[in-house]
Amino acid sequence: MKAFVCLLGILLLVILLLARLALFLIHKGDDEEMAEPTPEPHIPVKNLFSNVWIMEIDEEGMLIFRDGASEKYPWGAVEGEDGREVFYRADSSLREQVADVEVTDGKVTSVTGMTDKINGKILSAGEGFIEVEGYGKLSLASDYKGYRLYDALEMCTASDLCFGYEFTDLCMENGEICAVLMVREEAMEYIRVLIRSSDYDGLFHDKPLVTCDTDFTVAYGPYDNPKQEHHAAGEEVEFGYESSYFETERIRVIPDVLTGKVIIKNCNRSQGVPSYRGQMDFLKTDDGIVAVNEVLLEEYLYSVVPSEMPAKYPFEALKAQAVCARTYAYGHMEHAGYPRYGAHVDDSTSYQVYNNILEQESTTTAVKETYGQLLRTESGDLAGTYYYSTSCGVGSDPNIWKTEAAPALTAYLRAKPLSRDAMAEELARKGDSSGEEGSAGENDPSGIGQGDSGEDTPESPDMEDGGEDALPGTGQTEPGGEDAPADSGQTDPGESLRDEKTFATFISAVNEDDFESGEGWYRWSYQTEELDTEHMLEVLQKRYAANSRLVLTWKDGEYVSETIQELGDITDIYIEKRGSGGVADELVIEAGDQKIKVISEHNIRYVLNDGKSDVLRQDGSRVSSANLLPSGFFTITTGKENGNVIGYTLTGGGFGHGVGMSQNGARAMAEEGYFAEEILLYFYENCAIENIYE
Repeated sequence: MKAFVCLLGILLLVILLLARLALFLIHKGDDEEMAEPTPEPHIPVKNLFSNVWIMEIDEEGMLIFRDGASEKYPWGAVEGEDGREVFYRADSSLREQVADVEVTDGKVTSVTGMTDKINGKILSAGEGFIEVEGYGKLSLASDYKGYRLYDALEMCTASDLCFGYEFTDLCMENGEICAVLMVREEAMEYIRVLIRSSDYDGLFHDKPLVTCDTDFTVAYGPYDNPKQEHHAAGEEVEFGYESSYFETERIRVIPDVLTGKVIIKNCNRSQGVPSYRGQMDFLKTDDGIVAVNEVLLEEYLYSVVPSEMPAKYPFEALKAQAVCARTYAYGHMEHAGYPRYGAHVDDSTSYQVYNNILEQESTTTAVKETYGQLLRTESGDLAGTYYYSTSCGVGSDPNIWKTEAAPALTAYLRAKPLSRDAMAEELARKGDSSGEEGSAGENDPSGIGQGDSGEDTPESPDMEDGGEDALPGTGQTEPGGEDAPADSGQTDPGESLRDEKTFATFISAVNEDDFESGEGWYRWSYQTEELDTEHMLEVLQKRYAANSRLVLTWKDGEYVSETIQELGDITDIYIEKRGSGGVADELVIEAGDQKIKVISEHNIRYVLNDGKSDVLRQDGSRVSSANLLPSGFFTITTGKENGNVIGYTLTGGGFGHGVGMSQNGARAMAEEGYFAEEILLYFYENCAIENIYE
């Protein structure tokens, strides 16, 4: 019994110990469940903003300008010298500087200023470089930033630089440009013109043969060892690709007197061998030698205006042309067309024709009497001073070029009627609003004779093959015509001419009230007696290659952009849509089940030109038209056999795209006593003339 009791006691003790152990484990588990998890260490979020513009530094933090927007950041905590945390604060001298800014957890913890700067005349810029006079070509950092500091603070790029001027500071880091600072905007007097090779054949010259009509200097060599070589007037110097003068990529020819002219003897123009005012740079590139003429803007215009408008035109028309040409050129001085070569424009119809015709006293005087005058819009921007040769009695609007920028031009480029009544009414309306009389007939244009610019007068600075992408805009107003009286307060015949029947009536009649009703190009016809399907297919393919979104093919119930492989027997050709003023906007060509839509007056003028038929003008003269119809203002009548089109006849009017100023319209207005300002403000509504140098 005693043994049994002892054994039972030991068993009870074991049970008690096990129970205590179980209770301990249970409580331990509860404690572990209730305990806070061990926090992970904080990992700071750091951002490095490279080459930002510091707008302001104050006690609270820093205001920076980054990627086109301002951002405010407070000061952050950093470790001090004694190991304790202190608030970081940048030196106030970094205000209005470029810097790398480190932001940790949304707070500024480090700022490194880019205070090493250079300044010099910007000569050229391209992918990865900017060329600066005195420094040569400097590399652009891959993360460089550009800032326009005058007027409103904005981002910019190297392509926005003013070439030939010292308006820009360049921030340097590790031998590269890390930031471009466009510091100021001043009136620019010099334009840089790329001189195309003989007969405008290309951008590059083979072996330019150069002389001057006065003694001249050839400057060449590196900036740290410049060289000069003096030559007598008439002495010839050749700058071939392997010329010893090309110690660097640039040679400059400088006449010894301001009135001297540089002559490129193996560069042909219609006037013969041209000579150029100012200086001439020759650049050695991988593709050939480029010639760039740096010349005063006003002197540049001495050769542009007679190349763009006949010098025998009335003086007030020449003055209007001079203002248009200056405005156009100045726009490209602000945004260069050839930054890689440091040229604002070239000398061909791609921009404005320069030095193709000899300078004339009348046009030079017109430039001088409009010295510095530019056309600006109500918002203060330079106006798009597009022009063309002759109207059909009404113009169109820039929507014809199918660009996204069109709305920006709608306020001042409209489908204007070019009739005497319409202009008189507009001047009277302006006179009423200003309390002054609208005047005409008081000005004597000195009896300067008449002329017909016709096919020899360029249309617009940017219109060449493929020009449908070059120009933007929209707008409308009433045209003249017996069936469409100008009554701006009630109707808008510019819009009514979109209707096929209304336009057909308009274009088949002559309105004697139109300023240009006596011009040869005012009305014309074009007849293709035998349709050449293969030629039309070839042109369609070329226009598709130039801009695939403007030549479409009908497929599965909609028009799509698709390569045109073949063209069957054509069963119909018609204008499906007209633009403001009645200009052809969409042409449809049907060939059985095949249907092709051609969009834009420029493309339509190409596609309907068969390459061999002449244009018959209203004065009975015939003019060849190898590639492009005179205008997009026409109706089309097809001739058919067995349901297929065998030919077509166009009844049209005008010469040129129809946007902006009609040059022959301006001539007629000037002959009837209107001043240049009245002419300009009729064609370019809501604009004002300002002098850039005042």
